Amino acid sequence: MSVAISSRADARPRWRPYAAYRPVPVPWLAAVPNQWNIKRLKYAVRLVNHKTEDSGGLPYVGLEHIESWSGRRIEPEMPVVPDGMSNVFASGDVLFGKLRPYLAKVLHAREAGVCTSEALVLRPQILQPAFLTYWMLNRDLISIVDGSTYGSKMPRANWEFIGNLPMYVPPLDEQQAIAAFLDRETDRIDFLIAKKERLIELLQEKRTALISHAVTKGLNPNAPMKDSGIEWIGRIPKSWTVKRVKYLARIVGRIGFRGYTTADQVSEGNGALTLGALHISSIGTIDLSAPIFISWDKYYESPEIMVTKGDILVVQRGSTCGKVGWADSDYGPTTINPSLVLLKEPVISSEYLFHCLSSCQVKSQFDRIWGTTAIPMLSQMQIGQALVCVPDSSEIDSIVQCVRRECRRIDELVDRVNNIIERLREYRSALISAAVTGKINVREEDAA
Repeated sequence: MSVAISSRADARPRWRPYAAYRPVPVPWLAAVPNQWNIKRLKYAVRLVNHKTEDSGGLPYVGLEHIESWSGRRIEPEMPVVPDGMSNVFASGDVLFGKLRPYLAKVLHAREAGVCTSEALVLRPQILQPAFLTYWMLNRDLISIVDGSTYGSKMPRANWEFIGNLPMYVPPLDEQQAIAAFLDRETDRIDFLIAKKERLIELLQEKRTALISHAVTKGLNPNAPMKDSGIEWIGRIPKSWTVKRVKYLARIVGRIGFRGYTTADQVSEGNGALTLGALHISSIGTIDLSAPIFISWDKYYESPEIMVTKGDILVVQRGSTCGKVGWADSDYGPTTINPSLVLLKEPVISSEYLFHCLSSCQVKSQFDRIWGTTAIPMLSQMQIGQALVCVPDSSEIDSIVQCVRRECRRIDELVDRVNNIIERLREYRSALISAAVTGKINVREEDAA
């Protein structure tokens, strides 16, 4: 994505290149502004390798506490006490995650602390820490480091390789100017992203409210109403009934002694698809972007939990306890892991029952149950005790069609907003790369 060219053909670029460049013998660096130097990273920073098993009360930073591509720290909900060996860092150091699944995790430390040993601690010598942070977020650098990683399960980058990478070194005052420019511009982009993310939250809330209203009040605003007798459900249409889930579907889960371990997992084509909590999206669809498979022996051992089209999936333990999914397609031979239970053979529309279980009213019932336990958990019996509203079959069909239509419209809006967010993030990344590699001269910023 170009960051220096205006969308108007007759307009001047917002950011101009430098007046003169000189070629360099490094393919991925192309050319360098005349006044900039090139040094290997190991001559511009010092690798700090101070290990400790005692944090001494210093704050801990794990890779999960660093947001990818942004350089932003994610504060944990509770203080984290490291278990085992950690790296010690000082204020002004730059942390760089070396695990491939977590590349593009870079943090400019604003205070002393300890961090995971999977992060390199770099102490700038001839660099401004903020400039180094942005330079290490350069997408070309990340791509090269990504290609150098080694190991099968958790590929890692090697400091010997990273330290020998050449980098641009502008004069210190120019480093400060670039960092200040990127602070300002990325703040603007992040503000726009935050607004779009808030819009998605509001759309998701609207989606949930629409479903919740449809499955408790129906579609006819003039329908005669009655008291349901249930405080959290309130009034419902006069012709509706309230029933427990156990009378509407058969609830099954993986029997304890038929559990499985990682040794039972196989590659695609050598076993059956296994669904877990991570495969249920925020709107209840099945997400197969990271499929898991178990052996045929384990699959056929538990025929009662083979997933078929129309089954409803409920997360019964863990941080997403109570989350609901719906198997709206035939996924081939498929089963579930111990974190899920299945609702099979419903006596009413499975799509309608899925919407009932996704409603605010049922969620509040689930929350009251697992909110009293140390570890979030719902038993099959507790799921079966949940109360839902049931109209007659003709009204169920109308509700399902209406909800499907309105949710599709909201989901399309969410997709559009997500596409905008993705383009903003791409622009943010491209802008950082352009600034730290000298493709644009930010000290001669010229607003179009």
